[in-house]
Amino acid sequence: MSDQKQQTLDFRNALGSFATGITVITALGRDGQKVGMTANSFNSVSLDPALVLWSVGRDANCFDDFIGAESFAIHVLAADQEAISNRFAKSGVDKFAGIDCSEGLAGIPILPHYSACFQCQIENQYEGGDHVILVGRVIEFSDKGLEPLIFSRGKYATL
Repeated sequence: MSDQKQQTLDFRNALGSFATGITVITALGRDGQKVGMTANSFNSVSLDPALVLWSVGRDANCFDDFIGAESFAIHVLAADQEAISNRFAKSGVDKFAGIDCSEGLAGIPILPHYSACFQCQIENQYEGGDHVILVGRVIEFSDKGLEPLIFSRGKYATL
């Protein structure tokens, strides 16, 4: 393995020491189809105005759909949603099969189960190396108060 590849792997592993919650981001794609992906790059930005951010990898198969979307929903997964996290982390499958989503802001799909959900309009997009950082203005949110699903060092955990 090259020194650069090893350094990248070591950097990724070191980042894994920071425990994060797990989210599923949903939106409507360029052709009006439901798109979604698992992400742990979620953060609050501001309380007033209410802003949050997440980042999408340039190599994600739904990259263009998220970059072109005007709205998205961030679902903070509950402790019992490891299977949903894994489903939305895969590519090439119908991630929404068998899930009875409701329609949120601008028709975006809202999962029926989550710990918290933030429906957002795109506020800004920023270049971030191999990712693009999406800042959303929270228009509506729901907090069910459930324990979150956590990810650290490549493994799921709960509180």
